Amino acid sequence: MTGLTGIVPILLTPFTANGTIDYGSLRLEVDAMLEAGVHGIGIAIGSEIFKLTLQERRAMLSAVADQVEGQMPVIMNVSAPGTHVAVQLATEAAEAGATRLMIWPPDFFPSGPDAVIEHLDQIASATGLPIVLQDVPQAPIPPALALRIADAVPLVDTIKVETQPTVAQVQAMTTAVGDKLAILGGAGGGTLVEEFRRGARGTMPFASQAREFMQVWNALCAGNFDTAATLVEAEILPVSRLGFQSGDLFYHIHKALLVQRRIFKSAYVRPPTSQPDAITAKELDHMVQRVAANTQKHKELT
Repeated sequence: MTGLTGIVPILLTPFTANGTIDYGSLRLEVDAMLEAGVHGIGIAIGSEIFKLTLQERRAMLSAVADQVEGQMPVIMNVSAPGTHVAVQLATEAAEAGATRLMIWPPDFFPSGPDAVIEHLDQIASATGLPIVLQDVPQAPIPPALALRIADAVPLVDTIKVETQPTVAQVQAMTTAVGDKLAILGGAGGGTLVEEFRRGARGTMPFASQAREFMQVWNALCAGNFDTAATLVEAEILPVSRLGFQSGDLFYHIHKALLVQRRIFKSAYVRPPTSQPDAITAKELDHMVQRVAANTQKHKELT
């Protein structure tokens, strides 16, 4: 099977207290990904990409690509409601060092299957880069359409499944596309074990838990499903459960984890954002302390 597989974390964008990109922290974050041995890294919704200017997108991508130096794929989300805009974003991403693109279908106005295929074909033709197709709630991709896209646009070789319920969607996608597309899970990665059993060959979680996801992945690849499930339940799900309670709380939680690990200097999230209320703030502090204790336990065992 061709395509993207394994653990491919989405970077969180570190900001200073006044909201500018903190490139020193970004470098530490990429170092952590390299040290964890992940299979690629991405810049996408989990990176607050929709809050970055075009100049910031290019500068951040260029900094990441320069640091990675070809050691792993660098994926850039270039989704846009218009084909001309998406083509421009894709071209600039290729020039800045992206080795793959990630795209969901235009979602501002619903478009039919033929229009979606034409949209993707123009992007592929403009860049020559392989594409991760993104199946998201705002622009769902039925399995039959995924198969049509795979046949019509050969550079689309991977699909990231995020429409709910992801486990059932992964199974339906596997049945429809066979080995024509590599299938990745998404939506935080909390159901990776179940998705793996049904044909997913990786996931794209937040970079804050890259080490934990690599432990799960290694267990899955070794056939140790019970170990993988235990790791997910102990390390992944508590963070996901809190992070997806409301709005964009997940940004605050995952950035707080990176601050605790001394990778980020600040957990600043660009506005607009839903700030944690008093109860949630206490829960967040408790979660960070719990993760810190687990990290220390892991260091002592190794």
